[in-house]
Amino acid sequence: MTIGDLTKYLEDWAPPGAAWERDNVGLQVGSKAERLKNILLCLELNEEVLKEAIHKKCNFIFTHHPFIFNPLKRLDTEKNLQAQLIEKLLKNNITVYSAHTNLDFAKDGVSFELANSLKLKNIIFLENQESNQLKVVVFVPLDKAEDIASAMFSAGAGKIGEYDSCSFRLSGEGTFRGSGKSDPTVGKKEQFETVSEVRLEVLVDSWNLNKVLKAMLKVHPYEEPAYDVYSLKNKNVNYGAGAIGELDSEMIEKDFLLHVSKSLKIKNFKYCSGKNKKINKVAVCGGSGADMLGIAISRGANAFITADVKYHAYHEAKGNILFIDAGHYETEILSLSAVASKIKTFLDRKLESQIKVFKYSGTTNPVKFYKQ
Repeated sequence: MTIGDLTKYLEDWAPPGAAWERDNVGLQVGSKAERLKNILLCLELNEEVLKEAIHKKCNFIFTHHPFIFNPLKRLDTEKNLQAQLIEKLLKNNITVYSAHTNLDFAKDGVSFELANSLKLKNIIFLENQESNQLKVVVFVPLDKAEDIASAMFSAGAGKIGEYDSCSFRLSGEGTFRGSGKSDPTVGKKEQFETVSEVRLEVLVDSWNLNKVLKAMLKVHPYEEPAYDVYSLKNKNVNYGAGAIGELDSEMIEKDFLLHVSKSLKIKNFKYCSGKNKKINKVAVCGGSGADMLGIAISRGANAFITADVKYHAYHEAKGNILFIDAGHYETEILSLSAVASKIKTFLDRKLESQIKVFKYSGTTNPVKFYKQ
């Protein structure tokens, strides 16, 4: 199994196209063509993480935060730590791959794992992405409809929530007249023809469009297939930001704060109280999600847990919703458990259980709390 086999699987779950447009996700250093050995997962890469990867004979490092975010102008291995790490990675044939905001926006990604850690039920996205889906309509011969639909489904079309292979089909008649230079599959050139056809409609995520069209054109029997691509304003049920769910039973604020502390294994966090002293509906957003405060309130959440909260946001929340800043690292590190579980399932399915998956044993969190 190659590293590329694994990254393709990960990208089916958290596609790079779903990421924030200014993000740098995917391959950071190395090669997807290398045979996969052991795997190390971490939130971000530093020298200690790399040492552990080498010690555990890992040739693939998965990071959440991109190892390379800003463009590199030079690789000065005498003065620049990042350049030194890149040199060591290449010398040890280690590939680094990052899934950042695409993992944030994926179902069962960062925010969903945070919600699971809090034992929430009926978890859905706090806010779905929108305007990143297209509808592809193609007109196909009746006897080829299934082949063309299957090719488009295999390329990523037709996914709606927990369903795949979704399409709409309407029978009708198509007409055409080929020129003297044409080579029609049905009928004769320079002759008006009427053919029984199917109007096939499928949803396509924008980042899959070219792949889906290529798959469709490859199997379509017509010399000049007719198809349309429509932009949609729909909310994408497959991708979104944050998550919201419900507790098994409501808690008073004091008990819920203790529940957060124990569930996330943290002793310190900042918060302000809301208007409802009983908590049953909880919104979360791993990492910097304070700008979703208004959405959490509008969705009827009694509590909202995120990180990197600015002072004035607490004023907006006070008296409206229990607002908790549980820490950037603390709300994101949990997602590595979801990544590990996904990878182990994939390796077992491929009968590659000899490949080991490790989570970095230390911490890369630079934030410390002073105690007098």
